[in-house]
Amino acid sequence: MSEQKTKILCAMSGGVDSSVAAALLLEAGYDVIGAFMKNWSGCDWEADKRVAMRVAASLGIELHVFDFEKEYRERVYEYMIAEYDAGRTPNPDVMCNSEVKFDLLMKVADDLGCENMATGHYARVEIEDGQARLLKGVDGNKDQSYFLCRLGQDELMRSMFPVGELEKPAVRKIAEKYDLVTADKKDSQGLCFIGPVDLPTFLKERIKPVKGNIVSTDGEVVGEHEGVQYYTIGQRHGLGVGGGAAWYVVDRKLDTNELVVGHDDDPALYSRLLEATELHWVSGVEPKLPLKIAAHIRYRQDDQACKLSDGGYVKFEEEQRAIAPGQFIVFYIGDELVGSGVIK
Repeated sequence: MSEQKTKILCAMSGGVDSSVAAALLLEAGYDVIGAFMKNWSGCDWEADKRVAMRVAASLGIELHVFDFEKEYRERVYEYMIAEYDAGRTPNPDVMCNSEVKFDLLMKVADDLGCENMATGHYARVEIEDGQARLLKGVDGNKDQSYFLCRLGQDELMRSMFPVGELEKPAVRKIAEKYDLVTADKKDSQGLCFIGPVDLPTFLKERIKPVKGNIVSTDGEVVGEHEGVQYYTIGQRHGLGVGGGAAWYVVDRKLDTNELVVGHDDDPALYSRLLEATELHWVSGVEPKLPLKIAAHIRYRQDDQACKLSDGGYVKFEEEQRAIAPGQFIVFYIGDELVGSGVIK
């Protein structure tokens, strides 16, 4: 009697990364089941589903479709709107992973009798002495560990990231080898529920516009804004303030309804200090503080040396530009993602 294969649920979005993840799992001898998530009706999810179905058929695996739109709206969409309304800058991609993909889909894996769940993220997991370590993807240009920063031991012990050991060109070559329809498909950009409009236009339909003054850091009125919630720290374009050197958003003052701007060399745009709340540690154990560590205050940032102290206080060795409250600060030791917090 042959040994039963380990059953893996693979999230399949209709993109090349998740398609290759499924192919690599099959190649490694796993029993693979595909899962497509419908998170929003407004985007072209049906086209992505058709692509995922073609990939699954090509690989000879089942594909299950799950409708998580209600939960996605409650846990991700409403969070995003509430954060912008409060004058903060949210990260819905991080919340989608922690609240939907590695929660709801992980429960589906249980229902289908799957031992593990896999995705097409460029990240790695290593299990050592009963502990899961979350590592950056090998491809530094595509590393997506930042977006997994709120996961913990329960999720990571059962997670697999088959493309995390590869660079993007190698992933596309594997897709070509398997003659997958996604081999030349472009990577998705942005949030599907926003669609073809820009973010301010999207937010204006959901957050009531309240006009106010755009003021410089010297207190001079230089223009008028349509609502401080529509702007992000460090933003340059779309301010409607012309003439002279470019202006950048430095602060959003909800109490006075003022948008504060400065030039690129304005000290107000830079800081070495921040306070983080809602600290989360991948190991489940807070490290001994203070701790010299590296951090990212946004996706696609190089390691920034800093010291983390009690109370979530972070002091960087070098000034950081446009620190945005509401974004996640993610902590690394070498290639290992050890924790995260929300910038206050």
